[in-house]
Amino acid sequence: MNITFIGGGNMAGALIGGLLAKGTCKKENLRVVEINPEARAKLAAKFGVKCFQRPHDTLDRPGDIIVLAVKPQDARAAVQNLGRSPDSNLIISIAAGIRLVSLSRWLGGHTRLVRAMPNTPALIGEGITGLYPLFHVQTARNEQDRKDAETILGAVSKTVWLQHEAQMDAVTAVSGSGPAYVFYFIEAVEQAAKELDLPPDVGHELALYTFTGAAKLAATSPDPIGTLRERVTSKGGTTEAALKSMAGDHVKEAIIRAIKAANERGRELGEELGKD
Repeated sequence: MNITFIGGGNMAGALIGGLLAKGTCKKENLRVVEINPEARAKLAAKFGVKCFQRPHDTLDRPGDIIVLAVKPQDARAAVQNLGRSPDSNLIISIAAGIRLVSLSRWLGGHTRLVRAMPNTPALIGEGITGLYPLFHVQTARNEQDRKDAETILGAVSKTVWLQHEAQMDAVTAVSGSGPAYVFYFIEAVEQAAKELDLPPDVGHELALYTFTGAAKLAATSPDPIGTLRERVTSKGGTTEAALKSMAGDHVKEAIIRAIKAANERGRELGEELGKD
């Protein structure tokens, strides 16, 4: 499997590291196109992969899988400089908000496209990625493209396939932006610990390991999340007092509104970035 990354940022680095660690690819199979010389030097030094400044310097291997890993606002210029004939390569886009119909148009009708939305825990191999193909028609080539996309993103994350591209905005809102919500909540717990006169390092450890432990428990338990919550909540106890306070402040409703706002912004960005 030969892969060329267009863009050499954090997510490209995470994918390269995951692919090498799992033995999916050798460093000779991986190439990166990155305009920033410092980023090129960093990737070459860390992973031993060949890095190039322009796409036409490296896209000489037939059938290379291309991973578009640039900022959304740079996606149009990046794909228009690829110089690929339609459907000559599978192109996987991890550029947030860019719709496949826009990519296809910019690429002159290219259809071998998969859209992916990973999240930052992929940096430590613990991510989750939503995937959506341009076409769901079951052909041998389409099935192979899906398997290849799963293999690449699966090197650093679990993967889920979606039935409708509009759902990618929800994936972005829930899991793409989701780590920020968790960090935000951890910050709040740390602040509360500080105001309750716990040393900052102790508050940090308590908050951090409570979140990681609870997440692991939820991931391994067959019980619904609500059931796990109820088991911690004794009638008349401290947890019940905290949850009643949150309910009075409509915390759950506020979180739901926030995620819906992220979903709406994702939809708007798709429209804005896809305009001619």
